[in-house]
Amino acid sequence: MSDTTILLRAAHFAARHHRRQKRKGSDGEPYINHPIAVADLIASVGRVTDTLTLAAALLHDTVEDTDATLDDIEREFGAEVRAIVAELTDDKTLPSEERKRLQVVNAPDASRRAKIVKLADKSINVADIARDPPPHWPVERRREYVEWAIRVVAGCRGANTALEKHFDAAAAAALAAIRG
Repeated sequence: MSDTTILLRAAHFAARHHRRQKRKGSDGEPYINHPIAVADLIASVGRVTDTLTLAAALLHDTVEDTDATLDDIEREFGAEVRAIVAELTDDKTLPSEERKRLQVVNAPDASRRAKIVKLADKSINVADIARDPPPHWPVERRREYVEWAIRVVAGCRGANTALEKHFDAAAAAALAAIRG
């Protein structure tokens, strides 16, 4: 299977599984725009051309947020993509605070590919907090989210300098926007 075919199949798989989901912002953006933006950031800013990393970026929320399973990912995209997606998938049976704590704790031990996806994912998320935050999130929750993302990204440092710089700029802009 060609690299292009893998990426298009990953985009289609993610779109199909996220089809009824919207982002939390006030504009109700289709959820699929998020994993596409993550993959695009990895390719354009991070200059990453590795097909498996880009496919994992497109698929990074499917197991956590839809009915897709890691077995589905492996069947469609192979064991390597499954492993990356597994590293990026929170255990939704745990309370939110524990999931957040584990992201901070586990980030330093993640694979380089998973760190790259996490860097781009957190960059997109903090930029969204500044641009179009969830309407029900008070200023304090937005600030806490950005500060938590900074702690997660600290464990991803060394994976991709360009993505790290992009995250730093996005986090600084988000904090400035939150402060008003």
